[in-house]
Amino acid sequence: LNKTTKMEADKETEVWYAMRATYRRELDAMHLLEKENLGCFIPMQYKISIRKGKKVRALVPVVHNLVFVRSTRKQLEEIKEAKGAILPIRYIMDCETQQPITIPDVQMRSFIAVAGNCDQQVVYLDPTTINLKRGQRVRITGGVFEGVEGEFVRIKDDRRVVVVIQGLMAVATAFIHPSLIEQI
Repeated sequence: LNKTTKMEADKETEVWYAMRATYRRELDAMHLLEKENLGCFIPMQYKISIRKGKKVRALVPVVHNLVFVRSTRKQLEEIKEAKGAILPIRYIMDCETQQPITIPDVQMRSFIAVAGNCDQQVVYLDPTTINLKRGQRVRITGGVFEGVEGEFVRIKDDRRVVVVIQGLMAVATAFIHPSLIEQI
């Protein structure tokens, strides 16, 4: 496909876009997009903070200003145009191609399966600081993370499966017993 044909195809196909929300308004953006019946995901985790002298456990975004949106490019452009003043989002662009970053469905499913599990002991990693190329491609065959595909790595003497959204973030599962893992 030439670039024009690929861009036209992207406008008609639903894909996951990595988007940036301004001024920590990622949750507001997600609520607005969900009202438009778009799939959205924000990786969340529990944080303990002190408010008025008491410990409070709150569910907060792992990375502020990051929202994953499943839509066609055309539909997203129409919504941004219609709600531009109240919808605080923009595409995160790939530096090489100068196109919005998109994530394949299979990769996003694995990422959501791990990152969407707030009560499990998941670890968020900066994909630029860890060399994930050494790990083998694996699939988890049982347990809470069954079906997740990623790289098998050791982190602090634990065996974990890491799912990477290239250039944005990586998330590692809790300890995975080797009997629950198969090579891809």
